[in-house]
Amino acid sequence: MTRAEITEQIIAARLAKGLSWQHLADAIDRPVVWTVAALLGQHPIPVESGTVLVEILGLDESAVPVLAAVPMRGGLPTAVPTDPTIYRFYEVLQVYGGAIKEIIGEEFGDGIMSAINFSLDVERKPHPDGDRVVVTLDGKFLPYAWTAAQG
Repeated sequence: MTRAEITEQIIAARLAKGLSWQHLADAIDRPVVWTVAALLGQHPIPVESGTVLVEILGLDESAVPVLAAVPMRGGLPTAVPTDPTIYRFYEVLQVYGGAIKEIIGEEFGDGIMSAINFSLDVERKPHPDGDRVVVTLDGKFLPYAWTAAQG
């Protein structure tokens, strides 16, 4: 069974059982965003957690080692995302990416925000003009380290 096939089974089982992503995250004591990303194939799921999730979802236990394997991360079906929600993040980075990079450089120096030592949170914030989506990206700053070539 492939990871893509297991992902399809996870989505179908979650919907059929009426389970929320938060319920699944709580069952393994992990953040909801991490859990959803892992169940969609972006993180390896520790065997203990995979066993719990497979049981809750009613999947075959042969899925556990596949869920625990290090995945091929990233990738979208198209170079420019077509899903409207994902496209908006692409659009935000096109408009504000340069500004974010400049501010990181000014505040921290030459480097990047880690997507490995990282957390992400999505919250709902009431607002008179309509509820707001608050997305918090929290990554460790990693300075560029230029080293002399070894020869």
